[in-house]
This record gives sequence, C-alpha cells and structure tokens, in this order.
Amino acid sequence: MESKSGIFAGLNKGFIVSKPAQRKSKTSRRGKLGKRVAMVRDVIREVAGFAPYEKKMMEMIRTGVASKEKKAVKMARKRLGTHRRAQHKRDEMIKVIAQQRKRQ
Repeated sequence: MESKSGIFAGLNKGFIVSKPAQRKSKTSRRGKLGKRVAMVRDVIREVAGFAPYEKKMMEMIRTGVASKEKKAVKMARKRLGTHRRAQHKRDEMIKVIAQQRKRQ
C-alpha cells in the first residue's frame, strides 16, 4: 500500500501521519529461559539431585546401545506424558552425562 498523499480524495487519500513504533509482543518471548529461573532450577538440581527414573535413563544412555536409548525415551514418555517431553529429557540427560565426563 502506498503512503497517504494528503489529498482528501483519490486512491491514496488521507491525512499524513507517522505510524507509532510497534512494541515487540510478549508471545515472541514465550518459552525462553530467564536468568532467575535457570539459577533456581540449578540450585534445586544441586540440592535434590536426580529422580530415580532420570538415574535409570542415564544408565541406559551410558551403555551407548541405540535400543537402550530408545527404551530410555519410552520410559520417560510414560513418566512425562508426551514423546516431545521425553526427547527433551533425553537430550538434557545426555548433556548432564557430558558435563560429568568433562569434570573427571
């Protein structure tokens, strides 16, 4: 659409105004992890440790066998409700294992 011409008649009729700057919507931020939430989760993980099913998942992943990794996802899906959540949990456990190996 072309800009207004300032003339009251015609295709591009209308008073010329400057459009206000659009604010970024809150929905674009949805799902991003905040600093405070990340810190709180780290502290809780330090204090509480891992849930029994998470420990079992890590043991299955550590074997390096693909079928065991698949079983770990299946078990996580049963506990967490959806396949997507289970996959995210598997990725999280893989990162934890990598960090543990890096520390040693």
